[in-house]
Amino acid sequence: MRSIDALPKNTARALETVVFDLDDTVLDHGVLREDAYRAMFRLREAGLTLVACTGRPASWAEIVARQWPVSAAIAENGAIAWRRRGAALELFDPVAPAERALRRERIERAAQEIERVYGLLRADDNAGRKTDLTFDIGEHHVVHPDTVRLAASHAARLGVRTFTSSVHLHLTLDTHDKATGFAALALDAGASPVRALRVALYVGDSTNDAAAFAAFGTTVGVANVGPWVRALTIPPRWVTREKMGAGFAELAQILATLRGAVPGP
Repeated sequence: MRSIDALPKNTARALETVVFDLDDTVLDHGVLREDAYRAMFRLREAGLTLVACTGRPASWAEIVARQWPVSAAIAENGAIAWRRRGAALELFDPVAPAERALRRERIERAAQEIERVYGLLRADDNAGRKTDLTFDIGEHHVVHPDTVRLAASHAARLGVRTFTSSVHLHLTLDTHDKATGFAALALDAGASPVRALRVALYVGDSTNDAAAFAAFGTTVGVANVGPWVRALTIPPRWVTREKMGAGFAELAQILATLRGAVPGP
């Protein structure tokens, strides 16, 4: 990974979209601070479209899409999204309601077995989820990584996919990840998903960002990505000096400067 200070001007000016993770990328341990929120407006003023892309639930994504300066908010690791259609907001879910209900039943059965065997506790945001179920492994309860790995392996034997973030273990039957979820949203809007990925920057911090780090044209990790790098097949190409929301604000300042939206140093 190279310092974000070395990002070429032509790379910054070729970008059209910034896609960002929430937990420990824009949020500091779940808290949105002023510098990170201000940074979104700075990016928009620099001519960039913003898309949130998180493992958090669809209910969070609806609020983000309504109140933040974004065109869409992708949730539950790429499975579902809220997007703007003019002044209105609509839910994008490629799975039919009947199939969604069947998947929910299967996930629930698997989750009950994982709870029984490993003693994991469910995350406090499950009520707002539509496509997955999550266990708290680092937000309010710290779970040893070996236990998380065993639980994920057990879920796989039950036919359930998993994602691990800095705070949650996700159980799902959906096939999307953060990269393919973004591509599907672009395709549904009539855009080329290949081009959409190429002209977008993705910024994240953890292992559930792995697919995005591999697929997006420009990738950045905030500084706290460091402990997760060994678990990533392809790490982000660039890294900020600062952690979490301060790292996101640092990235925004650099992009705005390189794009000529603010005076350079």
